[in-house]
Amino acid sequence: MSFQLTKEQNAAQASFRTFVDKEVVPVADRMDREQAVGAPLIRKLAQQGYLGAVIPGDGGGPEMDPLTFGLLQEEFGRGSASLQSLLTVNSMVAHALLRWGTDEQKGRWLAPLAAGEKIAAFCLSEPETGSDAAALRTSFEAVDGGFVLNGSKKWISFAQLADLFLIIAQDGGQATAFIVERTTPGLTIKPIRDLLGFRAAMLGELTLAGCRVPAANLVGRTGCGLSHVVAAALDLGRYAVACGCVGLAQACLEASIEYACRRRQFGKLLKDHQLIGRMITRMISQVSAARLLCYRAGSLRAEGDPRAIMETLIAKYFASTMVNAVAGDAIQIHGANGCGADYPVQRYFRDARIMEIIEGSSQIQEVLIARYATRGAEP
Repeated sequence: MSFQLTKEQNAAQASFRTFVDKEVVPVADRMDREQAVGAPLIRKLAQQGYLGAVIPGDGGGPEMDPLTFGLLQEEFGRGSASLQSLLTVNSMVAHALLRWGTDEQKGRWLAPLAAGEKIAAFCLSEPETGSDAAALRTSFEAVDGGFVLNGSKKWISFAQLADLFLIIAQDGGQATAFIVERTTPGLTIKPIRDLLGFRAAMLGELTLAGCRVPAANLVGRTGCGLSHVVAAALDLGRYAVACGCVGLAQACLEASIEYACRRRQFGKLLKDHQLIGRMITRMISQVSAARLLCYRAGSLRAEGDPRAIMETLIAKYFASTMVNAVAGDAIQIHGANGCGADYPVQRYFRDARIMEIIEGSSQIQEVLIARYATRGAEP
């Protein structure tokens, strides 16, 4: 299998990198301090088609192929992990609608999502439920003409901005997905601030108190919320996070090389110290390996190969653990300067830690990878 990018993919990657260098990198630290993404930047994302990356042309998006979508996530991960998470969650909800939404739902919501007129949030985690998605407490009850939802969701990326929430609730163990609009009576949103990382991802906690949603807002069938809707969204989300980890690690590497080439210790540049060279070599190798895993997953996704699920799990697992090691080395190379606000590596370090938690923790990835590997091998 060749992972040589096409001429079009190389051009797209160059375009993404130019945009990130011009529009994202200069404001990333400020967004982190202010814990917010400004509306003007979101409009620019929409104008470039980035918010609708997975949406087809008839839905207002560019429908990037999986490798190009991965390149987009990588470049934004290099610029700002918080902003990359916006592209991720918006795409996750759009992807879920494309896979399991009705024609009416697609016609109503995809174009606004692609145009940035509406922002979407994916709502699975709860205050008492994280990795154990089957233990959901948010409930729904069927009523005439629709459903009534009660419960809470927590750690929801861009909840402070989102207009549409893809919410998973259960009734008698039947997990089901719904679109809940921000204006729905009974829905309240509380900002979550001062997180370790992803500080500009504008997280929030949702409370649903008697939220009535019409039957037309049911996504998929009753009872298929986890097995179909969430599975599709998380599969794309894991791929996006894996690619974002590569970008974040690349940012760590580039910052470390630049610093090592101008910082002097013991009468010579850091780059000329063998132990520093060893660290940079290790960083380069790890980033390259993770990138190839993402390319492999993207290639299989493009071909519709069933192995893509397993390869996406592997890419997410390796890339998220890799970026933590690389970010740690970046801090070590920068020394005390790496711990201060004058250098972005402290942000990279904090953001890297989140990557091992979102869209399935590293421990969950280990369980899933082992389960896939041993499936059908029993005597």
